[in-house]
Amino acid sequence: MRYHLVTLGCPKNVADSDKLEALLREGHHEPIDRPARADLIVVNTCGFLEAAREESIDAILRLALRKRPGQKLVVAGCLSQIYARQLQEEMPEVDALFGVEAWEQVTALAGPPAGRAGTARPRYASQSDRQAPFDTPEASRSPRPSAYLKISDGCNAPCAFCIIPRIKGRLHSAEPEALIAEARRLAAQGVQELVLVAQDSTAYGRDRGQRDGLPELLERLAEAVPPADGGPWMRVMYAYPGHVSARLARTMASLPQVSHYLDIPLQHASAAVLRRMRRPSNSDRLRQMFARLRSAMPDIALRTTFIVGYPGETEAEFEEMLDFVREMRFDHVGAFVYSPEPGTPAARAPEQVPQAVKRRRYRRLMRVAQEVSLARNQEWMGRELTVLVESEAASAGRRPRGDEVFAGRSYRDAPEVDGLVLGTGRPLPGSLVRVRVEQALPYDLWGSLVSS
Repeated sequence: MRYHLVTLGCPKNVADSDKLEALLREGHHEPIDRPARADLIVVNTCGFLEAAREESIDAILRLALRKRPGQKLVVAGCLSQIYARQLQEEMPEVDALFGVEAWEQVTALAGPPAGRAGTARPRYASQSDRQAPFDTPEASRSPRPSAYLKISDGCNAPCAFCIIPRIKGRLHSAEPEALIAEARRLAAQGVQELVLVAQDSTAYGRDRGQRDGLPELLERLAEAVPPADGGPWMRVMYAYPGHVSARLARTMASLPQVSHYLDIPLQHASAAVLRRMRRPSNSDRLRQMFARLRSAMPDIALRTTFIVGYPGETEAEFEEMLDFVREMRFDHVGAFVYSPEPGTPAARAPEQVPQAVKRRRYRRLMRVAQEVSLARNQEWMGRELTVLVESEAASAGRRPRGDEVFAGRSYRDAPEVDGLVLGTGRPLPGSLVRVRVEQALPYDLWGSLVSS
């Protein structure tokens, strides 16, 4: 069967789609670039925010309108996990719905290889115990410079604005042996960077009684794919501020493969707002955490994310966030305008902030974040960085001159969410090159190749 896979949402969904595609290829099904030519179309949806739900619904509707006779349209993932009944009623064009982590059931619907008996085709199905099939089959998609390694799923945090526990269930960690096997497999395929993702990467192993399991996992992964054997970079995303330990900082500093980069979504900087969010709210402890990380790794790149316009957010509380961004000098800042999610305590909270105020505050935050990011980038002028090349050409709008341009990322930049390092020349995608920085922009760096 020829299939077309559409992936929406965060890197964790990309990791899930990789597992699904590996299962489909193991069943000898053929990937196809154009949905019109596919026998089976699978949409791996996101349901985390209202905007993400709208994007997922729009994608499903576009595909449904172009659906041809005999073609099957399948919807899977977060959106169908929580809105299966509504989707069944409102989208009869959809042939089957699957919740999160039901990838083996999606594959069963595609059917076995030719000449073998078929299987039942459910209208809706989900993993009943929500335990992810973390082990990835031998078949895999084409090698890429970077790959996501999902180390756990689900979340035990009580955040008042979040529906992830409702979608994904409680924390369940992958077995380290499965992760080590996958890391080795990816390294053997030429992957140069493993990006560790989870709902809360620093909670890894807590469901099995480990208090601080992420440092041990990093050590085991580093041992399994050592630098002498061409072991890939390792990058940690989605660290919970209350779980970033001194041991994690020491471990990251001691392992050559681990990028001196950490993504710690804070969501806000005002203690009062953080308490309403049911998040770690001691600002002194947050400052101590960042000081500990920078002491262990003076060159560490720090990324965070904030929510703007949370219920009850005052102008003074918002100003606290702006001051904190300036003080902490984050390399990368992402932001969301608060979206009330049905069924969460925050959605029922009084004093919802007007949409116009939220949008205005968002623009102000991003202006401050750009100023800080530019200052951080300017510190790299005249210095060299190792860059993982991703493509041979950048968009014309980024070119300072007419030369042929390549695009890549340094240890400071995570795939898809951070900036790029751009330069002139034609290094091969997937290669590691040295670049001397010559120009700094708010998000990107420009430079020239350094001769070896």
